[in-house]
Amino acid sequence: MSVGSEAKGWFTVARTLKIEWAPGEKVTGRLSMPGAGHNTEVGVLLAHGAGAGQDHPFMVQAREGLAAAGFPTLTFNYAYTEAGRRAPDRAPRLLAVHEAAAHRLAQYCGRVVLAGKSMGGRVGSHLAGDIGWPAAAMVYLGYPLVPMGKGEPRPTDHLQRVVAPQLFVTGTRDRLSPPTLIESLAASLPDAAVIVVPDGDHSFKVLKRTGRTSEEVLDEIIAEVAAWLLPFVRG
Repeated sequence: MSVGSEAKGWFTVARTLKIEWAPGEKVTGRLSMPGAGHNTEVGVLLAHGAGAGQDHPFMVQAREGLAAAGFPTLTFNYAYTEAGRRAPDRAPRLLAVHEAAAHRLAQYCGRVVLAGKSMGGRVGSHLAGDIGWPAAAMVYLGYPLVPMGKGEPRPTDHLQRVVAPQLFVTGTRDRLSPPTLIESLAASLPDAAVIVVPDGDHSFKVLKRTGRTSEEVLDEIIAEVAAWLLPFVRG
């Protein structure tokens, strides 16, 4: 199935794929490609968070926005989401699906950026840091450094083993990804940057008094992420 999305002077084409992550086991992916004449060398694998699948409006807007900026972008469902379950699978199963999706995107472009919302970004970081998947770069949209309901940050030793540049996007009201902790973490890594979203929470929703919509904020975030990724295309 192909779906055209037309707005803001750009056009992308999304197609639905089936991604086999184990013998006889498949999940659904959605690939948005830039228009003719754009980059196909560097693509973005965008993984969803724990509470919503790839068809959540946040994920659709982010995928289409990155494709509009010139990056082939693939979203996918983890196996538990595909099966309609709410509780995330254990790490080995998440990693197996994530790695299969990364290999699938690599069929369409030369290098793959591992990006993700919350849990999806964290799983991608383990794929690169623990398994050694050769990512071109890492993008974390709300890295869940502090587990929900917990006071202590998760271990981050594996991030030191990620050889690709890493970009953290966090909101000033994000309790799972507190900017002060994220900035300190990024400073300890060999090649990392941070984008802080004023008034943003873990989903980058901002206070009504700002006069900005969630869609406008996400558009701004995607534009900044795309600008950060451009040197990887040129390089």
